[in-house]
Parts: sequence; structure tokens; C-alpha cells
Amino acid sequence: MNTSEIRVGQLVIRYLIDGSSTGSAGIFELTIPPESNVPPPHSHTNTEEIIYVLEGMLRYTVGAQTRDLGPGETMYTPRGTVHAFANPFESRARALVVNSPDIGAQFFRDVAAILGAGRPPDKAALSQVMARHGLVPSAPQ
Repeated sequence: MNTSEIRVGQLVIRYLIDGSSTGSAGIFELTIPPESNVPPPHSHTNTEEIIYVLEGMLRYTVGAQTRDLGPGETMYTPRGTVHAFANPFESRARALVVNSPDIGAQFFRDVAAILGAGRPPDKAALSQVMARHGLVPSAPQ
């Protein structure tokens, strides 16, 4: 079990189970401060995702459906479906995220390294990391 924190901008990811090396499901805790910068809408080519809110409120979008989720509420993202999240509320949100198969903690470490390089993010490098882990950015709406 890997419980070290990975900081990606304002977000904190704490992996509980990293299933990427075995191709199994993974679970991580995601902490989202109010008004945080969050990833753009995207899909996963090979991964299903379930989000379960532990604390606060989280705005979550799957396809055309957007819901404000509170503690104990969940939302499912089928593989290949565009999804996004945000915290436009006044307090932090925490959620458990289950990916099957897992994209892995290394994805977040790689993104954190690019974003924390002390210069504007290298979009080409971010695109390469996303592609390597099966994430596909959504076309702007």
C-alpha cells in the first residue's frame, strides 16, 4: 500500500492501492480545495472511474450530466466517456476515486513534475504523459 501524497497544483492525491503494475483496480483519495485549478475535461481509453465523495461538495460531469455530489454520493464514468470535476464551493472536497484498470500513481507524479518545473507547463510533455496513461483531452466545446 502506498499512502504518500502527490501534489498536482492545488490538488492532493493520496494513493491507497496502486493497481497499475498488475492491471487491476486502484484507489486514491483526492482533495480539491475551493476554486482549484482542475484537469480539463478528458476521457480514458481503457479505464472506468467511480467517484465517491467523503467530505464537502464536488461538481462532477459525465457526458452531458452534471451533478453536485455531497458526502456519500457517487458517480460512474464508463471508459471512453468525457468527464470533469470542479469545486466551486466554499470548503474543500475529498473523494475516493476508483479506477479499473488503474492509471497509477506514476501518472500523477509525472504531471506534478511537469507542472512544478518553475515555468509555464509544457503542453507537449503533458500530452505525452496523458497519452502514455490512456487519457484523451476533450475537444473544446
